[in-house]
Amino acid sequence: MLYVSTVPYEARHVLYSLLGTRMPRQGGYAVDASDSGFEGRVVLITGAATGIGRAAALAFAQRGAHVAVLDINEDAGSLTAQKIQQAGGKAEFFKCDVSRSEDVQKSIREVVRRFGRLDIAFNNAGIEGATSATAERIESEWDKVLNTNLKGVWLCMKYELEQMLKGGGGVIVNNSSIAGLVGFEQASAYVASKHGIIGLTKTAALEYAKFNIRVNAVCPGVIHTPMVDRFTQGSETAIKQLEAGTPIGRLGQPEEIAAAALWLSSPQASFVTGHALVADGGWIAH
Repeated sequence: MLYVSTVPYEARHVLYSLLGTRMPRQGGYAVDASDSGFEGRVVLITGAATGIGRAAALAFAQRGAHVAVLDINEDAGSLTAQKIQQAGGKAEFFKCDVSRSEDVQKSIREVVRRFGRLDIAFNNAGIEGATSATAERIESEWDKVLNTNLKGVWLCMKYELEQMLKGGGGVIVNNSSIAGLVGFEQASAYVASKHGIIGLTKTAALEYAKFNIRVNAVCPGVIHTPMVDRFTQGSETAIKQLEAGTPIGRLGQPEEIAAAALWLSSPQASFVTGHALVADGGWIAH
């Protein structure tokens, strides 16, 4: 008698094909050597109106995914969905404030109602908050940053996991930061929130691995997004200073972080869970 479990995993799709049965789900969805993309996968992305979120939405859609675009910014979020639709892809916009439980629960349930299931989630929404020393930070500002960045990721995961458990598996990628790995002066709330995301990611990875759900994080360095534009206020001098601080000599692009999120979501990363993937041009190698 041949036990499938004794066959190298890479060859099992051939055996299952000969047997006329489907490959069991692995790391969130069935792994097939011929399936290198995301054709027909349902992908939810928060903070998808601009920057990294929009780049990820476009990238997933280009590879055949059905994309749920979530954002609090209705105009810009709708534009992301329209860009995908105009390119021949499938996408819908859902207005959502990730810091509000009722918004998140309603949006995720509506995504599943519209698309039928949830395969992949990229929890990307976040804000930087005002800069100030720790003792000078206003409590309401602290709450705003933590509620969006950390509570928001937890709320999304809470209801995403609910759907993935029903569906037999899935993949979650959370957007942290190099600020989740090291400290930055004048940014205590942001740094605390991003450290928290990594801890939450690792914990959920341990809890849900046995349910075929992988949970990872991506940790971008300084990426040329609207957040960086707000920080530099359009100053070329400030941009050059940021570039000089990055060993690779330039700022990252949103598409480069989108590529990291896609890899973590892909069958090629089926053995990766609980990991915080750094994409920072060498910044924390200092």
